[in-house]
Amino acid sequence: MHKAVVLWTGGKDCNLALYQAKVMGYEIVSLITFAMENARFRAHSIKIIEAQSIALGIPHTIIHLQEPYKEAYEEAIIGIRDQYQIDTIVTGDIAEVHGNTNWITERSKPAGVNVLIPLWHAERQQVLHQLFSAGFKVIFSCVKEPWFGPGWLGRELNRDIVTELNKIHELTDLDICGEQGEYHTLVLDGPLYKKEITIDSFTPQKEEVIRFMDIIGISLQEKQST
Repeated sequence: MHKAVVLWTGGKDCNLALYQAKVMGYEIVSLITFAMENARFRAHSIKIIEAQSIALGIPHTIIHLQEPYKEAYEEAIIGIRDQYQIDTIVTGDIAEVHGNTNWITERSKPAGVNVLIPLWHAERQQVLHQLFSAGFKVIFSCVKEPWFGPGWLGRELNRDIVTELNKIHELTDLDICGEQGEYHTLVLDGPLYKKEITIDSFTPQKEEVIRFMDIIGISLQEKQST
């Protein structure tokens, strides 16, 4: 069995990649979040990420990086390989961002670590269909103008919302999976979760064209047996 870590933001794509890696038979030993210098985690609440780790029963580690980032990533991946004795890193990337090649694939080469990207170049509608079919509960945690207004924060991403995203896509250049940073998500429940996360309170914030949830209180609930 291949032993792997999953690069983790708490959003829909890394959650779906984790799920697919488990289905493929990978042993997941840790969730890893890379934090660049002065990272603020506006889109991806550390409170939620820590709760996801508990709910999934998988340890989570934040690795802080400083410039130069190329060398910092490569050294960090070598450290991950040695610490966890892994041969694979799993990421939830779907496509090149702003035309750039896959960063993690390039930075993993010096460590000789394989990179599994189960969603790579997947058709966007299919990615969202897989999320809903598997039973993930996903909310919008960060949205960007001009695509989205304040009413989108905290909304659940479901099949009905996809109809709205498709309409926005028809009028603009929106990537309906938000792969170019148009929106970000947080997962509150899923097929591998042993507990469900509830957001008890949050404050909406806005900085220039970005709106995000400042999450204040959360709780973990036992899931109803079926």
